Amino acid sequence: MSWSLALPTSPMTPTASRYGDRYIPSRAAANWDAHFHSKDDSESSPGPRQKTEGANSGKRKSGLIYSTVLKNELLGARLQKAPSLESGENQSPQPCESDRRNLFTYSPNTFHWRPEIGSEMSAYSLSPISRSSQTLLTSVQRQARIIPRSPFKILEAPELSDDFYLNLLDWSRRNVVAVGLGSTVFLWSAATSQVTELCDLAQEEDAVTSVSWTDRGTLLAIGTQKGIVQIWDADAEKRVAVMEGHSGRVSSLAWNGSQISSGSRDRRIYQRDVRACPLQSQRWLQGHKQEVCGLRWSTDRQLLASGGNDNRLLLWNCYSLKPVQKYTAHKAAVKAIAWSPHQHGLLASGGGSADRCIRFWNTLTGQPLQHIDTGSQVCNLAWSKQDNELVSTHGYSENQIVIWKYPSMTQVAKLTGHLYRVLYLAVSPDGQTIVTGAGDKSLRFWNVFRKARSQKESGSALSLFTRIR
Repeated sequence: MSWSLALPTSPMTPTASRYGDRYIPSRAAANWDAHFHSKDDSESSPGPRQKTEGANSGKRKSGLIYSTVLKNELLGARLQKAPSLESGENQSPQPCESDRRNLFTYSPNTFHWRPEIGSEMSAYSLSPISRSSQTLLTSVQRQARIIPRSPFKILEAPELSDDFYLNLLDWSRRNVVAVGLGSTVFLWSAATSQVTELCDLAQEEDAVTSVSWTDRGTLLAIGTQKGIVQIWDADAEKRVAVMEGHSGRVSSLAWNGSQISSGSRDRRIYQRDVRACPLQSQRWLQGHKQEVCGLRWSTDRQLLASGGNDNRLLLWNCYSLKPVQKYTAHKAAVKAIAWSPHQHGLLASGGGSADRCIRFWNTLTGQPLQHIDTGSQVCNLAWSKQDNELVSTHGYSENQIVIWKYPSMTQVAKLTGHLYRVLYLAVSPDGQTIVTGAGDKSLRFWNVFRKARSQKESGSALSLFTRIR
């Protein structure tokens, strides 16, 4: 705190009526940060960065709120909103215009408070603070979300293929991760960290090229190098169906209830129902001119989006054998496809190394919305279940993981750690965690999204539908 000395003045001095013979503090450059210690928050306590970032952010936010209340009560600033941490966490609050006056100055006039209509405080108010401070304290202060910059778990994944067109990773609703390593499919339980070998195709001289869980997480579809689709019961560790038909490797898989859609290097999409005879339920979809490397069903299960090495993004419905919509704006292979769970008909797609763009489409009207150049090959896309955000994984040349805010497409966070292209991505059942796989033979687990709200209904006795028998 700096001080200014006011010397005794003579009757001839024009400022004699304002100042006296005392030290008057000058608060023009005062820092109102409410931290009553000499060390910074970052040095307050040792420990892992992931554990201390949230606590330090909370302390800084509380300090900013307390500082704003002091300005309202002592300086009459009438601020109803505290400064945001996102605008600059390490910046000192700038003094407002009311900070430049001295608190302790002599004045010939004495102010007497009177409860007038429309005044800041009422004579009958039960709170000792002003209305501005009450509004500030009662308003909901949005906490800044801290995204850890490093994975919380790393698993070795030997023989994980470094192939852009394959889909070798998926996470079931039962919290089990399936990964194809060479000719073997392994299951990793996120609840117990137990690893189980589901099957090995080495005896059949075959290799795993894609995996996909059903919605319930009980059955796992496995696509192979020879163009075969195998259906496995994960609980019983037993193969329940073998589906042939493709003349090339099965690069992508997508479930729609009991129907399994498979995309292959033979440029075709094969749709079959695992409950019925293959001859009665099969349906061939032909529209791509090269390998089909991406398949995703819409959230309402009415449209199937397919991406291929021919740079095309096609949409199919449940009734036609021809694509109902075609998008040809990408300049490279389209593997990354994701349907928004927040806006009906919103589809996101990403292009390969010659395109590097994430594009958004309104499938209700068939019109393109916007696109952004990411600077790297787009390998995967996934939406957050809770917020209007999406994550993208990239290959050449930065091998990064980026969280985007939609529709502004501003970067929320950029994560690095993989040494090779981040070719594989899966999202946990609660929507909070993602697992990524790369050619560096590792699986990395990241906390990137907010946890989705529980969809379970309350067990209230007043609910008429919880007791129906």
